Amino acid sequence: MAMNLKPLADRVIVRPLEAEEKTAGGLYIPDTAKEKPQQGEIVAVGPGKVSDDGKNIPMEVKVGDKVLYGKYSGTEVTSGGEDFLIMRENDIFAIVG
Repeated sequence: MAMNLKPLADRVIVRPLEAEEKTAGGLYIPDTAKEKPQQGEIVAVGPGKVSDDGKNIPMEVKVGDKVLYGKYSGTEVTSGGEDFLIMRENDIFAIVG
């Protein structure tokens, strides 16, 4: 994948993971009924936020981390035919082990 997006400051680029296509009971969910995914993989990380005194605050997430984020977090963008979300690091709730 050749991505031409580079996040700035404390922003990250996330590739949303696909929503489940089947319920635990084995029923298939149609595309129109699927919820927006709330889990994704970090594909790019900005350099970090600059504090008021001019020091760089490093990012806690890194490329390759699987993360949980809010249902309506971030801005949806398309690059190279693939969908991504650009969001601030503080929109991420957790790193999935």
